[in-house]
This record gives sequence, C-alpha cells and structure tokens, in this order.
Amino acid sequence: MTKLDATLDRSGAPGFGASAESKGALDGVLVIAIEQAVAAPTCTVRLADAGARVIKVERAGGETARHYDQSVGGFSAYFAWLNRGKESVCLDLKNEDDLALVHRMVGNADVLVQNLAPGAAARLGLGGKDLLKKYPCLIVADIVGYGQDTPYRDMRAYDMLIQAESGICAVTGTPEVPSKVGVSIADISAGMNAHAAILEALIARDRTGQGRAIEIAMFDCMADWMAVPLLHYVHDGHETARHGLSHASIYPYSLFNCEGGSIAVAIQQQSEWSRFCTGVLRMPELIDDPRYRDNPLRVHNRNILDQEILPALSCLPIAEMIERLNTNKIAWGRMSTVPNVAEHPALRKLTIPSPRGGSYEVPRPAGRSDLVGRPVPEVGADTDRIRATFAR
Repeated sequence: MTKLDATLDRSGAPGFGASAESKGALDGVLVIAIEQAVAAPTCTVRLADAGARVIKVERAGGETARHYDQSVGGFSAYFAWLNRGKESVCLDLKNEDDLALVHRMVGNADVLVQNLAPGAAARLGLGGKDLLKKYPCLIVADIVGYGQDTPYRDMRAYDMLIQAESGICAVTGTPEVPSKVGVSIADISAGMNAHAAILEALIARDRTGQGRAIEIAMFDCMADWMAVPLLHYVHDGHETARHGLSHASIYPYSLFNCEGGSIAVAIQQQSEWSRFCTGVLRMPELIDDPRYRDNPLRVHNRNILDQEILPALSCLPIAEMIERLNTNKIAWGRMSTVPNVAEHPALRKLTIPSPRGGSYEVPRPAGRSDLVGRPVPEVGADTDRIRATFAR
C-alpha cells in the first residue's frame, strides 16, 4: 500500500466503503478515477464492487454520462448502471489548486484510471510513465481510442466510431446493410480489459513491489474480437460476409420462423446435424446429402439448404418445435425482445438504493452472488470531505 496507509481512511464515507461484515477482495485499495461516459466507469465499478474505495473526479455539473437522459429516478441509465459505490468530487483540472489536490490524491492511491481526451492526462502531469517515476508503486490505467505508438494516437474515439473503424460493422448486419452492435461493446470491452489488467498489476505488485503503466486501446479490444474474420481473410483469402441472425461460419446456426414465433437453433457437431435432420426436420435423407455432409459444405450451400429447412419448419407450431429440439438435445433460444429480457426467468438482479429515495434494479454482474448494491453519488457529494482528507 501507499505512504498514508496509517492515517488515510481508505474505506471512504459511510455507505461507500466495504463494511466489516462484507469486506471485498479489494478492501483497502484506493482508486482515483478521472473518468467519463462508459469505458473507464465500466472498469472502476467492478473495482468498487470488489471493495475498493473509488473516488470519481468530475467537472462542475458532472461528467458526460450523467446527462444522457433522466430515465432512472433522475439519473441517466448509463450513470445509474456504472457508478454505484463510488464517491464524487468536483474539481477543475485547469485550476492550479485543484490540480495539485488531484496529484496529492494520486500520490496516496493504489490505482489511477483515466479516459480523458488523447494527450490530456500527460499535459496535466498525469501520464502513466511520468507518474511511475514519482510513485513507483502506483498502477495507472490509461484508456485510449488507439495505441499511442500508432499514427491514430490523436484520434478521438467513441464506441460507434471504433466499431466502424475496427471492422465490427463490416461483419454485423444484413448482406445489404452494415450495422453496429446495439450496445457499447467497444467501451465495455475496454473497461473489462482494463479491469483485468489492473487486477494482474495488483497481484504483480504484491510480488515485486512495483507498479505498472497500462494502456488499453479500444481499437485493440475490438481488433482482438475480430481475430476469426482476420484469420480467415489473411490465411484463406475469405472475407467474412454479413448474415444477419445467422452464423458466418457454422450452419445451421440461425433464427428460424415457425408457426407462432421464431427460434434460434445452433448445430455445431455432426452428431447434432444427424439428430436435427432425423428428429426435428424428419428428413433423414439430408444427413448424407453430398451438398450438406459436413459444416463447410453446409455453410457454402446455405441458400439451397434453406430451401429444404425453411418450409419444413414454417408450418411447425412453436411448442412442437421446442419439444422436438429438446427431445433431440439440440441447443435453441427464443428471439427475446427487451421487455422479454426484463421479465426473463434467468435474469438475476441487483437492487441499488438511490440517494434520492427508493431503489432500482440492474442486472447482477456475473460471478457476484454476494454483491450488495450501493448508491451512485450525487454530483460533488464528497467534495468537502475529500478536500479535507487530502489537504496539504
């Protein structure tokens, strides 16, 4: 830990730090978050969930995501989702005294996470490499759009722009219309990668005593997710096409309409293909048809295979379709709407108390069955106390 461990209350204000009964794995870890929107808050909310004290540095009026909407009792949906259990301090980083306060906070922290515009942190003296020279035990995670050793280092980056630039949109959508994924996958992926990298750095610091400067580029995160289309293209000359609700390289793996609804079906093994033909389609002659004998052939001939499958399923009542799929141990899923998901029997929820009274629910993070929801902070709610804590 850092030099003020003996005197600094690292658990935060009442209601924010981990209680004696519910100490998390990161209890005692102090995180300074100069963050906005989605990517960095995705990272730091996971750190807060694990018991870290997360101090969120905001400008006057609050960070960007506070103002997207007012859907959740006056808070935006994004802010309500990603900021539970944090403290808020309002500071002007262009003000000399406020910037000096931030530097004192960072000097006593375990982790700094920031996703300011390209170059902004370095201009404020908060770049990872510079900070490590002063505070060798510090872990700094800079979330950027593009690798800072690439020609794109100064490009501003938002989720849709990164999805487009990285090729995600080229493989998403229908053959006629490219699309972005409907949730912020570039931001979320960057936050999750930053979270994992910080945990690794904390483990390494326990062994070596050394901190680490971490750069997480949103483009890198999406390029990693594009590995299969890239490998197909580079090594086989095959450019992955858009297939809407069908899999690009496995078939049948698609949404099929039947009487009364639609069912997504996934066939990944040859034995499943045999059971699908025999028990679901009731067309065993397709199993050894030379056009469909293995998965590469089925993918290549998907259009003519659909001429066999679609008529056989379109007149099948949905209840009978599900019964046949279950009986033959074929994986399937419904095409859920957002209202369906809101009432889904598999949806686990986390109740978050609101500082404005009442509460709301968010999907419970995976692997956190013991998590207790904590409130999001009002803008600058902790400013006075934090100024006093980190006074000269």
